[in-house]
Amino acid sequence: PTAEYCPRCGSKGEPVGAETVHAHVPEEKRGAVADPANFCPAPQCPVAYFDGFERFVLAADLVRPVYPKDPAAPICACFGLTREDIEQDVREGVVTRTRAVLEKSKTPAARCATLAANGRCCVSYVQKYYMQCR
Repeated sequence: PTAEYCPRCGSKGEPVGAETVHAHVPEEKRGAVADPANFCPAPQCPVAYFDGFERFVLAADLVRPVYPKDPAAPICACFGLTREDIEQDVREGVVTRTRAVLEKSKTPAARCATLAANGRCCVSYVQKYYMQCR
């Protein structure tokens, strides 16, 4: 079971498919992790992906910044919702932007398996950040 935990920070990894790794890791770095791989969800940890052999790819080496490794990256990689958008909803006392993305996340236009760094829908990240802001 040590394969499930990040070799740098010890956080429990989130299993990801090869399509997720291929979408985020540059071709020359893909050999650094084997399939199956895990995403390290700890925001402060520099590791993005790791495998059962304790090999890893750093968030700094990814094709683009990803949330939660980079708080400025969109929380929703499919539709571009940012922390700033959620903060604006909270300031205005509405959920317009947040709700729109949550609705879109239920459609075929959501491509979470490839666009999200953890290969999952952003709903939990969006809800968590919204509640933190309130």
